[in-house]
Amino acid sequence: TSITSAKIQVNGVHLHYQQTGEGNHAVLLLPGMLGSGQTDFGPQLKSMNKQLFTVVAWDPRGYGRSIPPPRDFPADFFERDAKDAVDLMQALKFKKFSLLGWSDGGITALIAAAKYPALIHKLVVWGANASVTQEDVRIYNGIRDVSKWSEKVKKPLEEMYGHKYFAKTCEAWVDGISRFAEKSDGNICQELLPLIKCPTFIIHGGKDPLVPRAHAEYIHENIKGSRLLLMPEGKHNLHLRFADEFNRQVEDFLG
Repeated sequence: TSITSAKIQVNGVHLHYQQTGEGNHAVLLLPGMLGSGQTDFGPQLKSMNKQLFTVVAWDPRGYGRSIPPPRDFPADFFERDAKDAVDLMQALKFKKFSLLGWSDGGITALIAAAKYPALIHKLVVWGANASVTQEDVRIYNGIRDVSKWSEKVKKPLEEMYGHKYFAKTCEAWVDGISRFAEKSDGNICQELLPLIKCPTFIIHGGKDPLVPRAHAEYIHENIKGSRLLLMPEGKHNLHLRFADEFNRQVEDFLG
Protein backbone atom coordinates (compact mmCIF):
# COMPACT_ATOMS: atom_id res chain seq x y z
CA THR A 1 0.00 0.00 0.00
CA SER A 2 1.14 3.51 -0.71
CA ILE A 3 2.20 6.13 1.81
CA THR A 4 0.00 9.23 1.83
CA SER A 5 1.35 12.58 2.91
CA ALA A 6 -0.87 15.41 4.18
CA LYS A 7 -1.24 18.32 6.59
CA ILE A 8 -3.93 18.94 9.18
CA GLN A 9 -4.50 21.90 11.48
CA VAL A 10 -3.93 21.08 15.15
CA ASN A 11 -3.60 23.57 18.03
CA GLY A 12 -3.15 26.47 15.64
CA VAL A 13 -0.40 24.93 13.48
CA HIS A 14 -0.45 22.85 10.30
CA LEU A 15 1.12 19.51 11.18
CA HIS A 16 2.49 17.28 8.45
CA TYR A 17 2.12 13.52 8.66
CA GLN A 18 2.52 10.39 6.57
CA GLN A 19 0.12 7.46 6.77
CA THR A 20 0.13 3.92 5.46
CA GLY A 21 -1.63 0.60 6.06
CA GLU A 22 -5.25 -0.25 6.80
CA GLY A 23 -5.03 -2.34 9.97
CA ASN A 24 -7.27 -1.87 12.99
CA HIS A 25 -4.32 -1.10 15.26
CA ALA A 26 -3.30 2.55 14.82
CA VAL A 27 0.33 3.38 15.62
CA LEU A 28 1.96 6.81 15.82
CA LEU A 29 5.71 7.11 15.15
CA LEU A 30 7.35 10.00 17.05
CA PRO A 31 10.70 11.21 15.64
CA GLY A 32 13.79 12.47 17.45
CA MET A 33 15.46 15.87 17.57
CA LEU A 34 15.20 17.63 14.17
CA GLY A 35 13.47 14.52 12.88
CA SER A 36 10.48 13.86 10.68
CA GLY A 37 8.58 10.81 9.48
CA GLN A 38 10.56 10.90 6.26
CA THR A 39 14.05 11.12 7.78
CA ASP A 40 13.50 8.94 10.86
CA PHE A 41 11.14 6.11 9.97
CA GLY A 42 11.68 4.95 6.37
CA PRO A 43 11.93 1.20 7.22
CA GLN A 44 8.91 1.33 9.53
CA LEU A 45 6.67 3.14 7.03
CA LYS A 46 7.79 0.74 4.33
CA SER A 47 7.82 -2.61 6.13
CA MET A 48 5.51 -2.68 9.14
CA ASN A 49 2.56 -5.04 8.64
CA LYS A 50 -0.05 -3.03 6.75
CA GLN A 51 -2.84 -5.56 7.28
CA LEU A 52 -2.50 -5.34 11.07
CA PHE A 53 -1.50 -1.70 11.50
CA THR A 54 -2.37 1.77 10.32
CA VAL A 55 0.94 3.59 10.70
CA VAL A 56 1.15 7.38 11.08
CA ALA A 57 4.48 9.24 11.25
CA TRP A 58 4.29 12.90 12.21
CA ASP A 59 6.57 15.92 11.96
CA PRO A 60 6.38 17.87 15.26
CA ARG A 61 5.87 21.63 14.95
CA GLY A 62 8.96 23.36 13.59
CA TYR A 63 10.41 20.10 12.27
CA GLY A 64 10.26 18.43 8.85
CA ARG A 65 7.36 19.81 6.86
CA SER A 66 5.53 21.19 9.91
CA ILE A 67 7.20 24.58 9.32
CA PRO A 68 6.03 27.30 9.90
CA PRO A 69 6.25 27.91 12.82
CA PRO A 70 10.03 27.77 13.30
CA ARG A 71 11.04 25.34 16.05
CA ASP A 72 11.58 26.71 19.54
CA PHE A 73 12.28 25.12 22.91
CA PRO A 74 10.26 26.67 25.73
CA ALA A 75 10.43 24.93 29.13
CA ASP A 76 7.38 22.80 28.27
CA PHE A 77 8.31 21.81 24.71
CA PHE A 78 7.94 18.08 25.44
CA GLU A 79 4.45 18.59 26.92
CA ARG A 80 3.52 20.73 23.91
CA ASP A 81 4.67 17.99 21.53
CA ALA A 82 2.77 15.37 23.56
CA LYS A 83 -0.46 17.37 23.31
CA ASP A 84 0.08 18.04 19.59
CA ALA A 85 0.73 14.33 18.93
CA VAL A 86 -2.38 13.14 20.76
CA ASP A 87 -4.55 15.88 19.25
CA LEU A 88 -3.26 15.02 15.78
CA MET A 89 -4.34 11.39 16.17
CA GLN A 90 -7.74 12.47 17.46
CA ALA A 91 -8.12 14.89 14.54
CA LEU A 92 -7.43 11.89 12.27
CA LYS A 93 -10.29 10.09 14.08
CA PHE A 94 -8.27 7.41 15.86
CA LYS A 95 -9.97 6.71 19.18
CA LYS A 96 -7.12 4.68 20.64
CA PHE A 97 -3.58 4.17 19.36
CA SER A 98 -0.11 2.96 20.27
CA LEU A 99 3.00 5.15 20.44
CA LEU A 100 6.47 4.34 19.07
CA GLY A 101 8.84 7.04 20.24
CA TRP A 102 12.52 7.46 19.40
CA SER A 103 14.88 9.67 21.41
CA ASP A 104 13.07 13.02 21.98
CA GLY A 105 10.01 11.31 20.50
CA GLY A 106 10.37 8.68 23.20
CA ILE A 107 10.26 11.36 25.91
CA THR A 108 7.19 12.85 24.22
CA ALA A 109 5.57 9.40 24.10
CA LEU A 110 6.23 8.78 27.81
CA ILE A 111 4.54 12.08 28.69
CA ALA A 112 1.60 11.38 26.36
CA ALA A 113 1.07 7.87 27.79
CA ALA A 114 1.08 9.25 31.35
CA LYS A 115 -1.18 12.22 30.64
CA TYR A 116 -3.70 10.64 28.24
CA PRO A 117 -3.97 7.05 29.52
CA ALA A 118 -7.44 6.44 28.06
CA LEU A 119 -6.13 7.02 24.52
CA ILE A 120 -2.93 4.99 24.53
CA HIS A 121 -3.05 1.28 23.77
CA LYS A 122 0.65 0.30 23.98
CA LEU A 123 3.95 2.14 24.23
CA VAL A 124 7.40 1.47 22.73
CA VAL A 125 10.35 3.78 23.46
CA TRP A 126 14.03 3.62 22.56
CA GLY A 127 16.89 6.08 23.02
CA ALA A 128 14.79 8.04 25.54
CA ASN A 129 15.57 9.53 28.94
CA ALA A 130 13.44 10.85 31.81
CA SER A 131 16.13 13.17 33.20
CA VAL A 132 19.26 15.04 32.10
CA THR A 133 22.57 14.58 33.94
CA GLN A 134 25.75 16.66 33.71
CA GLU A 135 27.22 13.75 31.71
CA ASP A 136 24.29 14.05 29.25
CA VAL A 137 24.96 17.78 28.87
CA ARG A 138 28.57 16.98 27.95
CA ILE A 139 27.31 14.52 25.31
CA TYR A 140 24.82 17.08 23.91
CA ASN A 141 27.50 19.75 23.66
CA GLY A 142 29.51 17.26 21.63
CA ILE A 143 26.84 17.37 18.90
CA ARG A 144 26.12 21.12 19.12
CA ASP A 145 28.23 21.94 16.05
CA VAL A 146 26.54 20.16 13.12
CA SER A 147 29.57 20.66 10.85
CA LYS A 148 31.25 17.91 12.93
CA TRP A 149 28.47 15.39 12.28
CA SER A 150 29.05 12.45 9.95
CA GLU A 151 28.05 13.11 6.34
CA LYS A 152 25.55 10.26 6.44
CA VAL A 153 23.54 11.69 9.33
CA LYS A 154 23.94 15.31 8.28
CA LYS A 155 23.02 15.06 4.60
CA PRO A 156 19.27 14.25 4.79
CA LEU A 157 18.81 16.93 7.45
CA GLU A 158 20.65 19.57 5.42
CA GLU A 159 18.53 18.65 2.42
CA MET A 160 15.38 18.97 4.52
CA TYR A 161 16.19 22.25 6.28
CA GLY A 162 19.03 24.04 4.56
CA HIS A 163 22.27 24.47 6.50
CA LYS A 164 21.33 27.60 8.43
CA TYR A 165 18.04 26.40 9.96
CA PHE A 166 19.56 22.98 10.70
CA ALA A 167 22.61 24.43 12.49
CA LYS A 168 20.63 27.05 14.43
CA THR A 169 17.91 24.62 15.52
CA CYS A 170 20.44 22.04 16.71
CA GLU A 171 22.13 24.67 18.90
CA ALA A 172 18.75 25.78 20.25
CA TRP A 173 17.90 22.16 21.05
CA VAL A 174 21.14 21.65 22.99
CA ASP A 175 20.39 24.79 25.03
CA GLY A 176 16.75 23.76 25.51
CA ILE A 177 17.39 20.23 26.71
CA SER A 178 20.43 21.20 28.81
CA ARG A 179 18.18 23.47 30.88
CA PHE A 180 16.65 20.39 32.54
CA ALA A 181 20.05 19.64 34.11
CA GLU A 182 19.83 22.90 36.07
CA LYS A 183 17.10 21.37 38.25
CA SER A 184 18.34 19.45 41.29
CA ASP A 185 17.37 16.05 39.88
CA GLY A 186 17.63 16.96 36.19
CA ASN A 187 14.00 15.95 35.88
CA ILE A 188 12.15 15.88 32.56
CA CYS A 189 9.28 13.49 33.31
CA GLN A 190 10.38 11.16 36.13
CA GLU A 191 7.25 11.74 38.22
CA LEU A 192 5.03 10.74 35.29
CA LEU A 193 6.51 7.27 34.76
CA PRO A 194 4.51 5.55 37.56
CA LEU A 195 1.32 6.94 35.95
CA ILE A 196 1.92 4.94 32.76
CA LYS A 197 -0.47 2.00 32.88
CA CYS A 198 -0.38 0.70 29.30
CA PRO A 199 1.89 -2.21 28.29
CA THR A 200 5.34 -0.68 27.74
CA PHE A 201 8.37 -1.97 25.82
CA ILE A 202 11.74 -0.22 26.24
CA ILE A 203 14.51 -1.01 23.75
CA HIS A 204 18.09 0.13 24.23
CA GLY A 205 21.18 -0.07 22.04
CA GLY A 206 24.18 -1.38 23.94
CA LYS A 207 26.43 0.97 21.92
CA ASP A 208 24.20 4.08 22.04
CA PRO A 209 26.68 7.00 22.21
CA LEU A 210 24.00 9.58 23.05
CA VAL A 211 21.91 7.94 25.75
CA PRO A 212 23.65 5.94 28.51
CA ARG A 213 22.02 2.64 29.43
CA ALA A 214 21.13 3.84 32.95
CA HIS A 215 18.34 5.95 31.40
CA ALA A 216 16.63 2.91 29.87
CA GLU A 217 16.99 1.01 33.13
CA TYR A 218 15.49 3.89 35.12
CA ILE A 219 12.46 4.05 32.81
CA HIS A 220 12.04 0.28 33.04
CA GLU A 221 12.23 0.30 36.86
CA ASN A 222 9.64 3.07 37.15
CA ILE A 223 7.00 1.77 34.72
CA LYS A 224 5.30 -1.15 36.38
CA GLY A 225 5.29 -4.33 34.28
CA SER A 226 7.40 -2.84 31.48
CA ARG A 227 9.76 -4.94 29.36
CA LEU A 228 13.36 -4.00 28.58
CA LEU A 229 15.25 -5.36 25.58
CA LEU A 230 18.96 -4.66 25.15
CA MET A 231 20.24 -4.88 21.58
CA PRO A 232 23.98 -5.29 22.22
CA GLU A 233 25.15 -4.02 18.82
CA GLY A 234 22.52 -1.28 18.56
CA LYS A 235 23.51 2.38 18.56
CA HIS A 236 21.12 5.33 18.87
CA ASN A 237 19.44 4.61 15.51
CA LEU A 238 18.97 0.86 16.09
CA HIS A 239 15.54 0.95 14.39
CA LEU A 240 17.23 1.97 11.13
CA ARG A 241 20.43 -0.02 11.39
CA PHE A 242 18.68 -3.22 12.56
CA ALA A 243 15.28 -2.48 11.06
CA ASP A 244 14.17 -6.09 10.47
CA GLU A 245 14.93 -7.20 14.01
CA PHE A 246 13.44 -4.01 15.45
CA ASN A 247 10.23 -4.26 13.41
CA ARG A 248 9.80 -7.91 14.35
CA GLN A 249 10.22 -7.28 18.07
CA VAL A 250 7.84 -4.31 17.97
CA GLU A 251 5.17 -6.09 15.91
CA ASP A 252 5.26 -9.07 18.29
CA PHE A 253 4.81 -6.73 21.25
CA LEU A 254 2.01 -4.72 19.60
CA GLY A 255 0.28 -7.84 18.27
